[in-house]
Amino acid sequence: MTAKVAGIPMILCALGVFVGGTIWTIVYSFTNSKLLPKTQWVGFEQYERLWGENRWLTSIENLAIYGACSLILSFVIGFVLAALMDQKIRFENTFRTVMLYPFALSFIVTGLVWQWILNPEFGVQSIVRALGWTGFTFDPLYNADIVIYGILIAGLWQGTGFIMVLMLAGLRGIDQEIWKASRVDGIPMWKTYLFIVIPMMRPVFITTLVIIASGIVRVFDLVVAQTSGGPGIASEVPAKYVYDKMFLSQNLGQGFAASTMMLITVAIVIIPWAYLEFGGKKRG
Repeated sequence: MTAKVAGIPMILCALGVFVGGTIWTIVYSFTNSKLLPKTQWVGFEQYERLWGENRWLTSIENLAIYGACSLILSFVIGFVLAALMDQKIRFENTFRTVMLYPFALSFIVTGLVWQWILNPEFGVQSIVRALGWTGFTFDPLYNADIVIYGILIAGLWQGTGFIMVLMLAGLRGIDQEIWKASRVDGIPMWKTYLFIVIPMMRPVFITTLVIIASGIVRVFDLVVAQTSGGPGIASEVPAKYVYDKMFLSQNLGQGFAASTMMLITVAIVIIPWAYLEFGGKKRG
């Protein structure tokens, strides 16, 4: 009882800050607020202007590309690394620490490091050309057509280790008798993973999906550190669009509208997850 009473201030604070702030943002997205919030209602005008702006559409396209690639590659690479690590290899703790270390860095640090690595003057391109391949070109951050993939490389480098740890925890939770039975029955390892182990790891996959998806929607630091949205607006993302509109362009109404669209995107991810996790358990 004492613990519940002690938790009341935290709950009230969370409701006031998060729920109250969310409602406030949605309400003022229907106003013509500029430098300061004001109740000059304009209906859906901010949303119409938002979806008619090329910069916002480019940010959505970039987020879709980054999100799809990040989701698929994070799952595949993370699971493969976890499966290899689950073979009780030597120096497992060392390898696990090395793989997880990038996740301890901030996105700003990661972005700056990969900005240097991908810089054509002294990064990968320069090193390879110095080895004799003078025609080699690798400058994704300076090519508007592939710049989002340069940001993706940095994101995967930082986050894949964390996904590997989550997958490894799920694999370590599998009963060892399943592996023994599959070996006795002569079932190939890949079939055991595909038809037995992966279905049993469904809760881990769902949790990992939510973590990755929420991070994708909020991607901001990597873009700012690596390209600042450039070249031009080629690497623009919704979170940076919101920041620029609210603090640089001093257009709060437009920023609130974009924030609300991001909130809807997160809700599309969170609500099905909550239903699958808690609704299914309740029915069970």
